[in-house]
Amino acid sequence: MKLYFAPLDGVTGFIYRNAFAEFFGGPDKYFAPFISPCHNPKLKGREIKDLLPENNSKKVNLVPQIMANNAEFFVKGARQIADMGYEEVNLNAGCPSGTVVPKGRGAGFLKDTYLMEKFFDEVFCKLDMKISVKTRIGIMDASEFEEIMEVYNKFPFEEIIIHPRTRVQLYKGEPDMKAFDYAYQVSKNPLCFNGNIFTVEDYENIVSRYDIDSVMLGRGLLRNLNLANEIKLKEEQKVNNFFVKNSIQHRANNKDRSVSKEIIRAFHDKLYADFSEEMSSDRHLLNKMIEMWNYLSFMSIDQHKCAKLIRKAQSVFKYEKAVNEIFDNLM
Repeated sequence: MKLYFAPLDGVTGFIYRNAFAEFFGGPDKYFAPFISPCHNPKLKGREIKDLLPENNSKKVNLVPQIMANNAEFFVKGARQIADMGYEEVNLNAGCPSGTVVPKGRGAGFLKDTYLMEKFFDEVFCKLDMKISVKTRIGIMDASEFEEIMEVYNKFPFEEIIIHPRTRVQLYKGEPDMKAFDYAYQVSKNPLCFNGNIFTVEDYENIVSRYDIDSVMLGRGLLRNLNLANEIKLKEEQKVNNFFVKNSIQHRANNKDRSVSKEIIRAFHDKLYADFSEEMSSDRHLLNKMIEMWNYLSFMSIDQHKCAKLIRKAQSVFKYEKAVNEIFDNLM
């Protein structure tokens, strides 16, 4: 089973990915937050910086993601990505943001299946690289998904990563498993499940139900930095229990892989140092670290107290003092 790290705009850029891979690892692929090619001849600035091979650790098997509803722009961006050495590009057809959906991008791309088909006709004709798509099941209602799947089935995708929610659901409520059931029955392309996998048990509920080759972890992996390793350890235990029960190899593979607060602290300090070099002001740095703690706080023994300490830190000095208190008393 392959485990993927989902992209989250503003969070899982190259600084975060590199630090995560160094201290935790686990994912077989990391998907970069989307870029949006436009009329410009080439990608540039912050977009290109996040994808440059020299900015990404060799431990990170990265897949760039493009958000576009214009085939010309997608092809242009994908070709520049290919020139950097990447073999796969992913289309974002799932972002529910109100700033992109009205423009027909992200989840808004799904509203017109005729235009979707025209888009993919041109893209697959012009590009000689692996193309995958990360999709929702519709805009307003899951009943839209049948027509969407009909389009996907006409093209040879590397895989279809399905987040079984509609755009209007955002990230609320439960994933629509009936919609994923339907995709599992009719898809001509490999499927990857994405959505609400916060624990090893959540993962096992999916893989026990579907014979799929990959699962994407998002918020669950940001909240539990060791989740991918916990899943892989569980999978190894199953194999070992079946084939080599009580053997030396079995005992070796079941060694402790828990994460200490010292490792979490080292991860934090790496992020803090690298963001300090990247940010133009202390305020930008604090805002970025507060964003990181929206997820790191789940690793503490008192999430609410931890988050409160971070929110109250209005200077670098107070922030560093709050972090010391958290790691001394709340981790």
